[in-house]
Amino acid sequence: MTTAESTTIHYENAPNAPIHRKIISGAFLGQITDGYMLGIVGIAMSYATKVLGLTSFWLGLINAASMLGILFGSLCIGYIADRVGRKQIFTYVMLAMVLLSIAPFFTSDPLTLTLLRFALGLCIGADYTVGIAMLAEWVPEKRRARVLNTLLVTWSVGYVISYITGVLLNTMGVTSWRMILCSAAIPACVAFLIRIGTPESPAWLAKNDRISEALELIRKHIGAGYGLSPQDAQAEEKASGSWLRLFSPELWRNTVVGGVFFAGQVLPFYAVSLFLPQVMTSLHIDSPYFSGVLYNVCTMAGVLFGTYWLADRIGRRTYLISTFYVITGILVAMFLWRSMPGYVGLLFILALSLALAVSIVIEFSYPAELFPTEVRGSGVGLSVAISRLGAASGTFLLPIVVEHFGVYAALAGCAGVTLFSGIICQMWAPETAKPKRRGATPEPQPQTV
Repeated sequence: MTTAESTTIHYENAPNAPIHRKIISGAFLGQITDGYMLGIVGIAMSYATKVLGLTSFWLGLINAASMLGILFGSLCIGYIADRVGRKQIFTYVMLAMVLLSIAPFFTSDPLTLTLLRFALGLCIGADYTVGIAMLAEWVPEKRRARVLNTLLVTWSVGYVISYITGVLLNTMGVTSWRMILCSAAIPACVAFLIRIGTPESPAWLAKNDRISEALELIRKHIGAGYGLSPQDAQAEEKASGSWLRLFSPELWRNTVVGGVFFAGQVLPFYAVSLFLPQVMTSLHIDSPYFSGVLYNVCTMAGVLFGTYWLADRIGRRTYLISTFYVITGILVAMFLWRSMPGYVGLLFILALSLALAVSIVIEFSYPAELFPTEVRGSGVGLSVAISRLGAASGTFLLPIVVEHFGVYAALAGCAGVTLFSGIICQMWAPETAKPKRRGATPEPQPQTV
């Protein structure tokens, strides 16, 4: 082969192609489905509580089951996907979600509902892991950061739509909760249909010494002038890092920050959001379900504001510390001013929604920036796992705390978590944001394979 024949442009520098749109659409629809499935259970269970005679224990357990499923799914499926490939998991996890979403129509047993929610959590954890990997390994490098950041926006769209859908479907009497849960099968089915035919990741094929297959896919879906870099084409050495390195003198602070900040954000977010009607009622807010729609609209607005404006203008460390302290201040004010009128309580709830939504914007970017390449997968996986423990504990404990001690005790507990998280971040969170370079993006240079 001559040098001219072997000179190609790396496929990550390719312009937009239909394959990119297919994978991005499939990943975005998957995130909409994930957000929908996590959001729908809260309002469904608020309708099912009296119908099924659910105690606060079962109510908390059903809601927490999804978070525990995500914990195990994110830890285990990533390991499996590194060995068997991305495309099968990426495609068929959505089919599994369709079937698991329909299953609640045939049961009223709290234990069965808990197991179904745990299984759905496994699927969501798998989709988080494999969906991000597919985007990172297919999308052109110049668009990758914005596409990954937009994942949280699409997740929030699904989360907000779930609440609105739940309110609209509350017209079917005692079967409302069933139809609300089963409605999650619709976005999952659409995502599954879009993902059918998705090719394997070229990066994964190259990593597993299947260079010819990777080149065939690239040339089929992008063009004959594109290929792998010399580094891709070489057999990769095993990573020198290990889980123990996460707790080395060099990295243990980053590991603690990764787990604490993630858990500190998702615990109040899920605890308040999943039990929003109960919280609204406890704060003497009229029309709790309509107010909940406003809450979720503010959530969407906060995510858009944080993603497309604020996150690019301040450093990661400042972002974390300021959002934690703002959330703590709102929660403390709500705890102290117990006699506030209902409309004032609603304003505080909406402000809390905005602050929580802004805070979670960097959850897809900051953990990956905390760890070097050789232990990045382990570090991010551990951060996600710790965050799901926080979310599971919040969703499990909040209804129990509200029943026995009242909503203000729950608000105080959430304030304690966010204050602690803010202090930890102020002590140890590193600044990882890189200053943006101004000017045109240089043209991609040919690389010899």
